[in-house]
Order: sequence, then structure tokens, then C-alpha cells
Amino acid sequence: MPEGILNSWQRSKYLGIGTDEVVVPYQPDYDRESRLVRAATPVLDRLEQALTGSDASVIVTDRNGWVRDRRVGEKRLSAHLDRVHLAPGFNYAEQFVGTNGIGVALEERRPNVVLGTEHFNERLQSVSCAAAPIRNTVTGRVEGAMNLTCWNGPARLLMAALVQEAVDDIERVMYEFSSAHQRALLEAFQQVTHYGDRPVLCLGQDLVLANTAASARLTGDDHRLLHEAAAEFGHAPRTRREVRLTGGESVMMRCRQVDSSAGAAGYLLELAFTDRPADAPGPGTGSRTGTRHGSRAEGGAAGPRPLPGLAGTDPAWNSVSRTAARCARDRTPLLLHGETGTGKATLVRAAHALTGAAWAPVVVDAAAPGLPHAGHDPAAALRAAPAGPGRALILRNVDDVGPEDAAAVAEALDTAAARGTWVVGTVQRAPGVPEPLRHCFLEAAAVPALRHRLTDLPALVDCLLRRIGGGVGCAPEVLPPLRRHDWPGNVRELSLVLSKAAAARRTYRIEVGDLPPSLHSAGGRSLSVWEASERDTLVQALLEADGNKLLAAQRLGISRTTIYRKMRAYGITLPARG
Repeated sequence: MPEGILNSWQRSKYLGIGTDEVVVPYQPDYDRESRLVRAATPVLDRLEQALTGSDASVIVTDRNGWVRDRRVGEKRLSAHLDRVHLAPGFNYAEQFVGTNGIGVALEERRPNVVLGTEHFNERLQSVSCAAAPIRNTVTGRVEGAMNLTCWNGPARLLMAALVQEAVDDIERVMYEFSSAHQRALLEAFQQVTHYGDRPVLCLGQDLVLANTAASARLTGDDHRLLHEAAAEFGHAPRTRREVRLTGGESVMMRCRQVDSSAGAAGYLLELAFTDRPADAPGPGTGSRTGTRHGSRAEGGAAGPRPLPGLAGTDPAWNSVSRTAARCARDRTPLLLHGETGTGKATLVRAAHALTGAAWAPVVVDAAAPGLPHAGHDPAAALRAAPAGPGRALILRNVDDVGPEDAAAVAEALDTAAARGTWVVGTVQRAPGVPEPLRHCFLEAAAVPALRHRLTDLPALVDCLLRRIGGGVGCAPEVLPPLRRHDWPGNVRELSLVLSKAAAARRTYRIEVGDLPPSLHSAGGRSLSVWEASERDTLVQALLEADGNKLLAAQRLGISRTTIYRKMRAYGITLPARG
């Protein structure tokens, strides 16, 4: 028996699927105009003519195993397929029927042939079938499956070849649909953005277009919210609706559905951010954005607008960004407190750059000053740093300043501030600042930990990947395990994870399998070295087995029950296949 069939039988036995009766769910209502159905229809029409009078049928399912179309060559086979519910509206995933061509193709994501008695359910053993997954050639995602079923006979190779040819035809049509959709969306986007600089967003199934005014204020989660709202509009171009975004602000949206020769391509959204005063310039308009941003902060407006080179619209992040921008402009000494890796120094650099300064901030670490001729004397390092208007000075780890150095460090900071230098201190906890230094900082602000601003995760990932360079992308399936992680190292840890994943990636983008094993575990306790090694080995085996727990158990030489027990113990979660 082929290995794929054997693995499927073992999964079917584990799931407790019956062998003498076909019991499958039924959903009569589904989208008969979906891209998959429309792409498969001409291919099925051609095959139906070729199969007329033969003892064969062709069937298309979606990625979850729901049958969407069926064409049968002769009545006797059609009646049999009806009796076993292999018909539109029924689900033939492996979890319901056991080993069958459709279920195995979707479970293992590769072509297969199931002959007669290789079916797990006895009522299917009078037929043979060949199936192959249908993929989106742009994204690589499995969109469905193509299945050929006929009465038993020696036709394994011929069946597989015919199914693969049909799959290739469907994938080609789907690609042509995608191209037509993309051309229509691009044309609509260009027509609207040509006449103004208001925020515009174009949303298709595999394409997002945004001008600078929109991209500066929207995240990936915002795109999903707006797409859901747009789907309710359809062909209602005059309708307006207010949508609340993930960062807390609201946007007024006008939506128009974009059509192409291949059907509905997506939506064109014209946006107006309701929290911005009428005279405020739009995002992406150069240095005026920074000036207005500072004045809005003084007035108490809370519009999320990240500083240059940064990302995120979380309210706490917005607050500290506004404070940093205002203090940089006014040269107000500032103390930033927050966990290691939250981006305190990066935030200062961005706020300093917003003032148009030509020099980067000088960083002095109280734990190891590191400036020439300063030795380990933080006061000497501060005095040696360039000072004056347009300069910024960052004292990291203020709480590491010893009692014997505190007075000298405070004097150095005050001297730098008096000469026009923007003075900033960073510390993990505000109470840790030595008393003589407290008067040096006129304002204080907290930088939130990454686990407290997970709505910013998609934007942060995009921003960090742009820094990595090389056109590295990120699969949507990567975000859930990133959200589940508690990120003790914050943004610095996220950057390191993405850098390693990008270096180890096997495709043009980062996939779930490229993430380190610790990202697949949601355990809440600290692990010993041995436990961490065991967890990593288990995760790696599951990834290499594509989530097949039985196969992973066999390769590790343990039972499947042990696999489940260890997964629960370590909080291991893997994405669903398909």
C-alpha cells in the first residue's frame, strides 16, 4: 500500500470514522460565483463533453472539502455518487469520510490515486479516484481539489495524468482572472489618485494598493476591517460609512466595487479621517506633517501617526510618540521608561530626525560609557559628547549611575541642556532613577511592551522586513504564532526572529516552518535546557511532517498519545493544513 494511503488509514482509524456508512455534513448554500467555481466551469464543461457515456465523473471541491461542482458521464455512476453523497453541497474531507482521493489530496496537499479497496469506507470501494490540489499560482495557497472518479479498473496512471491536466487548466484560468482583476484595480486606483492626495485604498483578493496618505495611517488589520465593511456596500458608490480602526480612531469611508472582465475584482475606498482638523495637512506631505503632529499633540488630538521610520497606531504608542516629538521640537529633557527592546532609543532617533537635525543622537550607556578617553566614567562621556542646537544626547540605563557619580552626571546633563542639546534618559523602570538625576528630566513617558500593542504587529513586521531588505515577504499564516508569543525581548526580539527566519526561508517569503520552535509554543513557565531541547525537537518533527502527528511520532520513535501529551504540556500550536 502506498505510504500516503497508509497514513490516511491510520488517521481515519484515530478519528473513529465509520466504515459501513457515509455520514457527511451538507451545506446547500454557497457562493456559486466564486473565483474557483468560475475558473473550473469551462474546464468541467470541456471534460463533460469528453466523458459523455463513459463511466467517469469529474468533481471540484473548495479547500475545505466542500463539493462545488460535479459532472458525470453515465447515469449508473451518477446514482451511486448520489447514494454516497459525493455531490455538490456535501463535504468529502478526510475527517468525515476517511481515506478518499479528495480528502487525501487536501490533507497531504499533493496528487494521489485511491483504488477500490484502498478507500477506508466500504461503500466507496467499488470506485477508484484520482485527485490533486488546485493552487493559486500567485500566492501558492491551496484553493481546492480536482477529483476524477470511475468504476474500478487498471487506470491509475491515466487517471492521475488527466486530473493533473485539468488542474493545470483551472490554475491557468484562475491566474488570468487574477491578472484581469489586478489590471482593473490598478486602473481604478490611478484614476482616483491622479486628481488629489486624499487617502485612497484598493482592496482585491491578492492585492492591496494604497497611496501615501492611506498607507501612513493604516495597518494590515485596518485593511481587513475596511474590506469587511466594503463587502457590505457592493455597488453603492454614494453610500458613506464610518469605520472604527484598530488604533481607536475613526475613518469615513466611501466605497465603490471595481469590476473586471472576469467579474468583481475588489473595492476602491476613498477615506477621510474624522479626527483631523480641516486645515491639517494629509499624511505623507513632508515636514509639515511633523509640525502639525506636534501642534495636535499640544491640543490633545489623538490621531495615530507614526514617526518617520517607525510603525504602529496603538494608543499608548501614539501617546509616547507625540510626547517624544513635542519634547524634541521644544528641547525639553525627557525620561523614557520601558522594558528592554521596546525601542526607546529608536523612538528618540525618529523624533530627533523629525526636527530636521543633521546629526544623529549621541548615545552614552551608564553601564559602559564607551566614548573615547571616557573610560568608565559616565559624566566624562557626557561632557565629551558634542553639544548645542540640533544635537541630541541619550543617557541609557540611567538607573546604573552609581551614587558616587550621580551629582557629576546631573551637572553634565544640565550643562548640555543649557547649550541647546535635547537630553533624553532611558530606564526600564522610572522609580530606578537616582534622586540627584530626577530634576534633569522635565517630562517622562512610558514606552509600551510589544505584548501590550499586538494590534501593531502586522505593521511592525512589514517595517522590520523592509529594514532586512531583499524583498522578503511574510505569509499570512505567520502572524497567529507571532501574536501568541509574549515577546519578553519586545521589538528587538521580533527583529531578531524575523532576521533569522528570513535567512532560513525556503521560498520568497517567510513561512510558518521558518519560525523558531519557541514561536510554536505558548507555555507559560520557564523551561529547563532539557525541556527546551525536547520542545524544539518535537516542533521540528511536526513541521517536517507537515503537522501529521502520527508521522511525527513514528519518526521520533514515540506514540501518538505521547505527541499529544507533550503538545499540551508545552502549549505547542501549529497552523491547520490546507
